[in-house]
Amino acid sequence: MNFMDAIMSRFFKPIQPLPAGIYHYQSPPEVGGAYRLHLRLEADGTGLLILNAHTMMHLNQTAAEYCYHLVRQTPQDEALRQISLRYRIDRKQVGIDFEDIKTRIDSLINTPDIDPEIYLGFDRGTLYSAAISAPYRLDCALTSQSRGGGEKSALDVRVKNELTTLQWKSILEKAWAVGIPHVIFTGSEPTLRGDLPELIGFTQEIGQVSGLVTDGLSLVNQATLDSLLDKGLDHTIIVLDPEEENSWEGLRTVLAADIHVTVHLTLGASSKWADVVERLAALGVDTLSLSAVSAEVKDALISAGRLAAEKGMKLVWDLPVPYSHLHLAAMEYVNEEGLPDGAGKAWLYVEPDGNVLLAQGRIENELGNMLSDTWESIWTRARAA
Repeated sequence: MNFMDAIMSRFFKPIQPLPAGIYHYQSPPEVGGAYRLHLRLEADGTGLLILNAHTMMHLNQTAAEYCYHLVRQTPQDEALRQISLRYRIDRKQVGIDFEDIKTRIDSLINTPDIDPEIYLGFDRGTLYSAAISAPYRLDCALTSQSRGGGEKSALDVRVKNELTTLQWKSILEKAWAVGIPHVIFTGSEPTLRGDLPELIGFTQEIGQVSGLVTDGLSLVNQATLDSLLDKGLDHTIIVLDPEEENSWEGLRTVLAADIHVTVHLTLGASSKWADVVERLAALGVDTLSLSAVSAEVKDALISAGRLAAEKGMKLVWDLPVPYSHLHLAAMEYVNEEGLPDGAGKAWLYVEPDGNVLLAQGRIENELGNMLSDTWESIWTRARAA
């Protein structure tokens, strides 16, 4: 330890994080523009703020402390005094920062069609390296059903039974109780389950952010889409089949609605990927996920990513779309086991029978069952994997 380190450790002890846990606030009904906040604080002081069960803000320690006082409704003068003393920051500057945080939150609460995840002082890589108390997301494969007949999928062969509506609600409650704020419903094709609107409504009721992975064909029907939106669906991931015009029609229907949309595109050997990317940009798609069917298409995958970036699209890679190591951004974020860095940390995957995996398709990494095993045993196995 050098001289300056010794002085700093003697007189300026590290700032101890606030108590870890989950904190809630519901604005009173008489207040115009009522809203609710859920704050999850980690042991290291970082946090996750959930706004009206539709947007999540990942927070560094300082931002989490401001939000802690907002959620706890600490009188503003007292909050500024505490933060100023703890961080040795000029009180005037603390007031400016506090107002900035409140303005950001108000803006996110009142902004339609917004990305479900916002990062304040964080990037995704930082999140995946942290020792968090629970995943940030649970990917729920509601069904192994797919459209039409033909050969059964691997998921359909493996899963012998599907959970009932009440059993899925039990899993969602269990997830919320341990602090998992985000659920994505996937499948094979989750819109084939008649209880999907009810399950989406249940996530909204308890406070979770909900997303949907779908081929979009069911959403061609405006009434079907409206039933999901009315129940509180927050975002969609359309797994687009460029050769299927109804898939494009479903995408157009969703884009016209008040909901955030991501498109996943799998490039094949004969894909006219440039035309497809151009068409997506013309429709106004601004968030894209790209993967390839084989290594032979890797160069086309990289070129498609560059074209998408030129068109102003944001590339994402950690959604439960058909996962492949030939996923454009994921090629930079895959560990030695071939898993994306967030698997088993930032998210877990639940099969239609309740079995939990580190990630979609990783059957060798079964962690237990959400109905029959305790959460503590599942999470312990996930962290040890």
